Amino acid sequence: MLGGFYKLFNQEKTIIGMIHLAGRDQKERIDRAVEEVRIYLEEGVHGFIVEDYHGDLGDVTAVLEIFSRDPTIPMGVNILRDPYLAFDLADDYGASFVQFDTIQASPGSPRNNRRFNEEKYLERRDRYPEIVVLGGVRFKYIPLTGRSLEEDIIEGISRCEAIVTTGSGTGIETPTEKLRMFKRIMGDFPLVVGAGVNDKNVREQLEVAEAAIIGSYFKGGNTSDRVSRGLVKKFVALSGIR
Repeated sequence: MLGGFYKLFNQEKTIIGMIHLAGRDQKERIDRAVEEVRIYLEEGVHGFIVEDYHGDLGDVTAVLEIFSRDPTIPMGVNILRDPYLAFDLADDYGASFVQFDTIQASPGSPRNNRRFNEEKYLERRDRYPEIVVLGGVRFKYIPLTGRSLEEDIIEGISRCEAIVTTGSGTGIETPTEKLRMFKRIMGDFPLVVGAGVNDKNVREQLEVAEAAIIGSYFKGGNTSDRVSRGLVKKFVALSGIR
Protein backbone atom coordinates (compact mmCIF):
# COMPACT_ATOMS: atom_id res chain seq x y z
CA MET A 1 0.00 0.00 0.00
CA LEU A 2 2.03 2.91 -1.34
CA GLY A 3 2.16 5.81 1.11
CA GLY A 4 0.37 3.82 3.80
CA PHE A 5 2.79 4.80 6.55
CA TYR A 6 2.48 8.51 5.80
CA LYS A 7 -1.33 8.28 5.70
CA LEU A 8 -1.32 6.64 9.10
CA PHE A 9 1.30 8.92 10.65
CA ASN A 10 0.96 12.29 8.97
CA GLN A 11 3.40 14.35 11.05
CA GLU A 12 6.94 15.03 9.85
CA LYS A 13 8.56 12.76 12.46
CA THR A 14 6.83 9.96 14.36
CA ILE A 15 7.35 8.51 17.84
CA ILE A 16 5.79 5.10 18.58
CA GLY A 17 5.72 3.79 22.15
CA MET A 18 6.12 0.09 22.94
CA ILE A 19 3.87 -1.77 25.40
CA HIS A 20 5.91 -4.71 26.75
CA LEU A 21 3.14 -6.18 28.97
CA ALA A 22 5.25 -6.64 32.07
CA GLY A 23 3.61 -7.44 35.41
CA ARG A 24 3.14 -10.18 38.02
CA ASP A 25 -0.25 -11.35 36.73
CA GLN A 26 -2.67 -10.57 33.92
CA LYS A 27 -4.54 -7.87 35.86
CA GLU A 28 -1.33 -5.99 36.56
CA ARG A 29 -0.12 -6.40 32.98
CA ILE A 30 -3.36 -5.03 31.58
CA ASP A 31 -3.63 -2.19 34.13
CA ARG A 32 -0.05 -1.14 33.40
CA ALA A 33 -0.65 -1.25 29.66
CA VAL A 34 -3.70 0.99 29.97
CA GLU A 35 -1.75 3.48 32.07
CA GLU A 36 1.18 3.44 29.64
CA VAL A 37 -1.07 4.15 26.66
CA ARG A 38 -2.65 7.01 28.60
CA ILE A 39 0.80 8.49 29.27
CA TYR A 40 1.77 8.16 25.61
CA LEU A 41 -1.44 9.86 24.50
CA GLU A 42 -1.22 12.71 27.01
CA GLU A 43 2.47 13.40 26.42
CA GLY A 44 2.33 13.54 22.61
CA VAL A 45 3.50 10.11 21.44
CA HIS A 46 1.94 9.36 18.04
CA GLY A 47 1.12 5.64 18.30
CA PHE A 48 1.73 2.47 20.31
CA ILE A 49 2.50 -1.21 19.74
CA VAL A 50 1.15 -4.00 21.96
CA GLU A 51 3.77 -6.76 22.08
CA ASP A 52 3.92 -10.12 23.87
CA TYR A 53 7.46 -9.42 25.12
CA HIS A 54 6.66 -10.24 28.76
CA GLY A 55 2.97 -11.15 28.45
CA ASP A 56 1.12 -13.76 26.44
CA LEU A 57 -1.47 -13.81 23.68
CA GLY A 58 -4.32 -13.46 26.18
CA ASP A 59 -2.76 -10.26 27.55
CA VAL A 60 -2.33 -8.84 24.05
CA THR A 61 -5.93 -9.63 23.15
CA ALA A 62 -7.26 -8.08 26.37
CA VAL A 63 -5.39 -4.81 25.77
CA LEU A 64 -6.43 -4.65 22.12
CA GLU A 65 -10.04 -5.21 23.16
CA ILE A 66 -9.92 -2.26 25.57
CA PHE A 67 -8.60 0.14 22.95
CA SER A 68 -10.55 -1.24 20.00
CA ARG A 69 -13.47 0.98 21.02
CA ASP A 70 -11.45 4.20 20.79
CA PRO A 71 -7.70 3.85 20.15
CA THR A 72 -7.35 7.67 19.70
CA ILE A 73 -3.83 7.24 18.32
CA PRO A 74 -2.79 4.48 15.88
CA MET A 75 -2.54 1.07 17.55
CA GLY A 76 -0.16 -1.67 16.39
CA VAL A 77 0.52 -5.32 17.18
CA ASN A 78 3.70 -7.42 17.34
CA ILE A 79 3.41 -11.11 18.24
CA LEU A 80 6.93 -12.44 18.78
CA ARG A 81 5.85 -16.05 19.34
CA ASP A 82 3.78 -16.25 16.12
CA PRO A 83 4.10 -13.02 14.13
CA TYR A 84 1.51 -13.97 11.50
CA LEU A 85 -1.21 -13.79 14.17
CA ALA A 86 -0.59 -10.05 14.37
CA PHE A 87 -2.50 -9.54 11.12
CA ASP A 88 -5.53 -11.48 12.39
CA LEU A 89 -5.55 -9.61 15.71
CA ALA A 90 -5.15 -6.26 14.01
CA ASP A 91 -8.15 -7.03 11.81
CA ASP A 92 -10.24 -8.32 14.73
CA TYR A 93 -9.57 -5.36 17.03
CA GLY A 94 -9.10 -2.42 14.68
CA ALA A 95 -5.33 -2.01 14.96
CA SER A 96 -3.99 -0.11 11.97
CA PHE A 97 -0.49 -1.57 11.76
CA VAL A 98 1.70 -4.53 12.65
CA GLN A 99 5.41 -4.86 13.31
CA PHE A 100 7.46 -7.77 11.98
CA ASP A 101 10.98 -8.21 13.35
CA THR A 102 12.04 -9.61 9.98
CA ILE A 103 10.42 -9.81 6.56
CA GLN A 104 13.30 -11.75 4.99
CA ALA A 105 14.60 -15.31 5.06
CA SER A 106 18.07 -16.07 6.37
CA PRO A 107 20.58 -18.67 5.09
CA GLY A 108 19.62 -22.32 5.37
CA SER A 109 16.41 -21.95 3.42
CA PRO A 110 16.12 -19.34 0.68
CA ARG A 111 12.40 -18.77 1.27
CA ASN A 112 11.38 -20.02 4.70
CA ASN A 113 12.91 -20.49 8.14
CA ARG A 114 11.86 -20.40 11.78
CA ARG A 115 12.11 -16.60 11.83
CA PHE A 116 10.23 -15.88 8.63
CA ASN A 117 7.84 -17.86 6.45
CA GLU A 118 7.44 -16.07 3.15
CA GLU A 119 4.34 -18.00 2.12
CA LYS A 120 2.47 -17.27 5.36
CA TYR A 121 3.54 -13.63 5.30
CA LEU A 122 2.47 -12.93 1.72
CA GLU A 123 -0.84 -14.74 2.26
CA ARG A 124 -1.61 -12.42 5.21
CA ARG A 125 -0.53 -9.38 3.20
CA ASP A 126 -2.98 -10.32 0.45
CA ARG A 127 -5.75 -11.01 2.94
CA TYR A 128 -5.33 -7.75 4.87
CA PRO A 129 -4.12 -5.15 2.34
CA GLU A 130 -5.16 -2.16 4.48
CA ILE A 131 -2.96 -3.11 7.44
CA VAL A 132 0.31 -1.16 7.42
CA VAL A 133 3.45 -3.25 8.01
CA LEU A 134 6.60 -2.01 9.72
CA GLY A 135 9.02 -4.64 8.46
CA GLY A 136 12.42 -5.52 9.90
CA VAL A 137 15.49 -5.47 7.67
CA ARG A 138 18.84 -6.29 9.32
CA PHE A 139 17.04 -6.27 12.66
CA LYS A 140 18.59 -7.17 16.03
CA TYR A 141 19.22 -10.88 16.64
CA ILE A 142 18.24 -11.85 13.07
CA PRO A 143 20.93 -13.62 10.98
CA LEU A 144 22.01 -11.79 7.83
CA THR A 145 20.64 -12.99 4.50
CA GLY A 146 24.09 -13.14 2.88
CA ARG A 147 23.09 -10.60 0.24
CA SER A 148 24.09 -6.97 -0.26
CA LEU A 149 22.42 -4.18 1.69
CA GLU A 150 20.88 -2.85 -1.52
CA GLU A 151 19.36 -6.25 -2.33
CA ASP A 152 17.95 -6.57 1.19
CA ILE A 153 16.42 -3.10 1.10
CA ILE A 154 14.91 -3.46 -2.36
CA GLU A 155 13.23 -6.69 -1.26
CA GLY A 156 12.12 -5.07 2.01
CA ILE A 157 10.52 -2.13 0.22
CA SER A 158 8.46 -4.54 -1.86
CA ARG A 159 7.07 -6.22 1.28
CA CYS A 160 6.11 -3.47 3.71
CA GLU A 161 5.09 0.18 4.19
CA ALA A 162 8.09 1.14 6.35
CA ILE A 163 11.43 -0.52 7.04
CA VAL A 164 12.56 -0.97 10.65
CA THR A 165 16.20 -1.53 11.53
CA THR A 166 18.22 -1.65 14.74
CA GLY A 167 21.64 -2.08 16.22
CA SER A 168 22.73 -5.31 17.87
CA GLY A 169 20.19 -5.58 20.69
CA THR A 170 17.34 -4.23 22.81
CA GLY A 171 18.17 -0.77 24.13
CA ILE A 172 21.47 -0.64 22.22
CA GLU A 173 21.91 2.40 20.03
CA THR A 174 21.41 1.91 16.31
CA PRO A 175 24.50 3.38 14.59
CA THR A 176 23.56 6.60 12.83
CA GLU A 177 25.84 5.67 9.95
CA LYS A 178 23.79 2.50 9.46
CA LEU A 179 20.68 4.66 9.18
CA ARG A 180 22.40 6.89 6.64
CA MET A 181 23.41 3.86 4.57
CA PHE A 182 19.80 2.70 4.54
CA LYS A 183 18.44 6.12 3.57
CA ARG A 184 20.90 6.52 0.70
CA ILE A 185 19.27 3.44 -0.86
CA MET A 186 15.70 3.97 0.36
CA GLY A 187 15.20 7.59 -0.66
CA ASP A 188 11.77 8.80 0.48
CA PHE A 189 10.60 5.37 1.63
CA PRO A 190 10.02 5.60 5.42
CA LEU A 191 12.73 4.34 7.77
CA VAL A 192 11.98 3.52 11.43
CA VAL A 193 14.65 3.18 14.12
CA GLY A 194 13.60 0.15 16.15
CA ALA A 195 15.94 0.27 19.16
CA GLY A 196 18.31 2.41 21.15
CA VAL A 197 16.87 5.89 20.59
CA ASN A 198 17.25 8.03 23.70
CA ASP A 199 17.32 11.65 24.88
CA LYS A 200 20.93 12.10 23.76
CA ASN A 201 20.65 10.81 20.19
CA VAL A 202 17.02 11.42 19.23
CA ARG A 203 17.61 14.59 17.22
CA GLU A 204 20.53 13.11 15.29
CA GLN A 205 18.68 9.88 14.52
CA LEU A 206 15.45 11.58 13.48
CA GLU A 207 17.39 13.82 11.13
CA VAL A 208 17.88 10.60 9.12
CA ALA A 209 14.89 8.39 9.95
CA GLU A 210 11.20 9.25 9.73
CA ALA A 211 10.19 7.47 12.94
CA ALA A 212 11.39 5.73 16.08
CA ILE A 213 9.95 2.94 18.22
CA ILE A 214 10.76 3.62 21.87
CA GLY A 215 10.48 0.95 24.53
CA SER A 216 13.16 0.43 27.16
CA TYR A 217 14.23 4.11 27.27
CA PHE A 218 10.77 5.12 28.53
CA LYS A 219 11.28 2.61 31.38
CA GLY A 220 14.74 3.75 32.43
CA GLY A 221 16.40 0.94 30.48
CA ASN A 222 14.52 -2.03 31.96
CA THR A 223 11.60 -3.48 29.99
CA SER A 224 10.11 -4.93 33.20
CA ASP A 225 9.70 -1.50 34.79
CA ARG A 226 6.83 0.95 34.36
CA VAL A 227 6.83 3.68 31.75
CA SER A 228 8.00 6.93 33.33
CA ARG A 229 5.87 9.93 32.45
CA GLY A 230 8.86 12.15 33.17
CA LEU A 231 11.04 10.32 30.65
CA VAL A 232 8.31 10.44 28.00
CA LYS A 233 7.79 14.16 28.57
CA LYS A 234 11.55 14.82 28.45
CA PHE A 235 12.01 12.76 25.29
CA VAL A 236 9.17 14.44 23.44
CA ALA A 237 10.48 17.88 24.38
CA LEU A 238 14.03 17.08 23.29
CA SER A 239 12.92 15.46 20.04
CA GLY A 240 11.27 18.67 18.85
CA ILE A 241 8.24 16.79 17.51
CA ARG A 242 5.62 18.99 19.23
